[in-house]
Amino acid sequence: MLKIICTLMSFLLAYHLDVKAAKKAILDGFQKTDEALLQESSSGGWQDGATAVCLWVIEKTVFVANIGDAKAVVARSADGSDKASPLKAIVLTREHKAIYPQERARIQKAGGTVSSNGRLQGRLEVSRAFGDRQFKKVGVVATPDIHSFDLTDREHFIILGCDGLWGVFGASDAVEFVQKLLKEGLPVTAVSRRLVREAVRERRCKDNCTAIIIFFRHK
Repeated sequence: MLKIICTLMSFLLAYHLDVKAAKKAILDGFQKTDEALLQESSSGGWQDGATAVCLWVIEKTVFVANIGDAKAVVARSADGSDKASPLKAIVLTREHKAIYPQERARIQKAGGTVSSNGRLQGRLEVSRAFGDRQFKKVGVVATPDIHSFDLTDREHFIILGCDGLWGVFGASDAVEFVQKLLKEGLPVTAVSRRLVREAVRERRCKDNCTAIIIFFRHK
């Protein structure tokens, strides 16, 4: 998997002046990662899957890609010169769940069903993922949504998190929590740990809980 991600990064660096080519490289990288995971799971006799949210910053362009229910949230100010003002939380990703109309239609077209509990074949909540080979024939794909934007002084940090984090934190709530700790002078790595600890110990997250914070140091 690491080799594929490194290859994808090389493609992106090579195509940093061409947004369309960079997005194609991301699509190719997700597809190759899915193929590798399917091959490994088939030979190993297991059927697990994984969602993903990925981010690349190439010069002044930010690319965000996701499958499943992992999210990216950017903290953006109205005026980049005012570091103390409250930051607005903007969700950069779109969740892929079987219950959503667009995803449901694609699943049904592939011959799958969405049960009354909102799950694919009554079991899987997400509709896009790496792996999950038993669901590939009924609509589960690894095609990401890709979003890009130009980085400005208004963007302060981005939080990447799996569904466990967002199950107990709202986007604005998480941005406020992180901003407070950064103002206190904590390093970003410590803030990431505190965010996860708050989710698990204080807010009783019962799911997988992973968080990465990308902090922008503007000149």
